[in-house]
Amino acid sequence: MNNDSRNESAMTTVAMRVSVISIIVNIVLSLLKLLAGIFAKSGAMISDAVHSASDVFSTFVVIAGVQMARKQPDKEHPYGHERMECVASVLLAAVLAATGAAIGYKGIQTIASPDVQEIAVPGIPALVAAVLSVIVKELMYQYTRHAASRINSGALMADAWHHRSDALSSVGAFAGILGARMGLPVLDPLASVIICVFIEKAAVEIFRDAVDKMVDKSCPDETVSEMREVILGTEGVLGIDELRTRLFGARIYVEAEIRMDAGKTLVEAHDTAEKVHDAIETHFPDVKHCMVHVNPAIAQESAGDT
Repeated sequence: MNNDSRNESAMTTVAMRVSVISIIVNIVLSLLKLLAGIFAKSGAMISDAVHSASDVFSTFVVIAGVQMARKQPDKEHPYGHERMECVASVLLAAVLAATGAAIGYKGIQTIASPDVQEIAVPGIPALVAAVLSVIVKELMYQYTRHAASRINSGALMADAWHHRSDALSSVGAFAGILGARMGLPVLDPLASVIICVFIEKAAVEIFRDAVDKMVDKSCPDETVSEMREVILGTEGVLGIDELRTRLFGARIYVEAEIRMDAGKTLVEAHDTAEKVHDAIETHFPDVKHCMVHVNPAIAQESAGDT
């Protein structure tokens, strides 16, 4: 097994471990919040429980996306399957958006009801469940985000933000429940609407990030500048005629045209191009492939040094 295969296997193992933990935590937390919402008569807590339950489905989507993205290239997919993580992220965004819309709609329905003043005041268990949810989901966000950054997984990062949106929604639920207990029952369904806003914001951000990676968006300017420094620091390189990058799922493809002394032999030009290739892939672990083309400096200068 080569180094790339070992790295892919290690990253998949990390993603699977985090996902399993996420599923277990979300199932337990969803049940606790649902029971608290029912017994404490809190619509906001029940909405929050639904949000947590959607995380379970989302994590299964992450598992499927990561597994497919880590598959080795084959005849039909010679460039690999990394974009499957983007597909998983888009599905996650859709699930989040639908969940948020349903929660918001229910909250608005309750607020607009003629019987809004007769809304039941939530009990203490709903408050306790909200505090517990904020703590647990924030810890899960930090844990999942750290793992996603470590293995550069867009789908896992999307799942991390799903945890964060759940933590924020629990904050909204807590505020609404507390307000309702202080004499303003309408704040409980209003909290559901606020939860909806948080969820929709997270869905849009996840969707935009996934789409950027699917349409070959270039790397950030800072990354491109660093690549230029690495290339120009390679012995034998006189300049850079063109440098293009594109995001391919969680990985990066690089195309560089370097300028060299026209008097160099073909072997020397090849060796320098190899050095540039190796330097880029060494300094930037997310680079999956770097293609280097060599231009003779004399020909370039006679053409106006474009």
